Parts: sequence; C-alpha cells; structure tokens
Amino acid sequence: MGKDTIADIITCIRNADMDKKRTVRIASTNITENIVKILLREGFIENVRKHQESNKCFLVLTLRHRRTRKGMGIYRTILKRISRPGLRIYSNYQRIPKILGGMGIVILSTSRGIMTDREARLEKIGGEILCYIW
Repeated sequence: MGKDTIADIITCIRNADMDKKRTVRIASTNITENIVKILLREGFIENVRKHQESNKCFLVLTLRHRRTRKGMGIYRTILKRISRPGLRIYSNYQRIPKILGGMGIVILSTSRGIMTDREARLEKIGGEILCYIW
C-alpha cells in the first residue's frame, strides 16, 4: 500500500497551525517541494529551508500566523485534500472551482506541472485537483 505524501504534508501543516507551532519538518519529494513553493509564493508560509539528516532530505517550513485586525485571535489556514488515491478528481480549466470567490487557492497537478487555479485558467489547462487552501 502506497503512502499519500500530499495528505501527510497537509496534515502536518494543519496540525502545526492549530497548535501554533512556528516550524514544521516534512519529507522532501518533488511534489512536496512544488506544493511548498506555491504556498511560499501565495504567502501561506514565511520561509523554507532544506535540511539533510543521515541521507534523508527534509523541508523545514516556517509558518505564518496571521492576526485579526483587533488582535483578538489568529486566522487559521484551512487546507483540505480533495483528490486522494482511492478517488481521483479531475477538472478542465473552465470548471475549476473558485474558493471563497477567488480569495483561496486550488492546487492542481497538470501536464505542465503543479500550479494554482489562476495559472491553470490563464494557460487554459485542466488537471487533477489536489487540495484547497484558504
């Protein structure tokens, strides 16, 4: 039985965000590196560095905790896995959902690599919907 690395990184980030931890260590693969680059570019995480320990590579993520205007609480980053190994969800570029009217992002795996919903619509290419983030 295979391991779902995308669900693992989503769960690690979600758990660290709920526990208000500043850093998270996840396994480094090509897919996780591309997803982390998107999260960094979109502003959901602050920093990424690669760490090697006994012939295994890890990514150390520094999470961004956002406060409300009045300082009353902290916004939670919501990550939701959509396509999974048991049920793959595909979409063409016209039917890619908009999360919170465009405030959130959809991460897709396309024939041209992993990209956000905005990039996929601009290139007019569809693919497998990996996750929603808002």
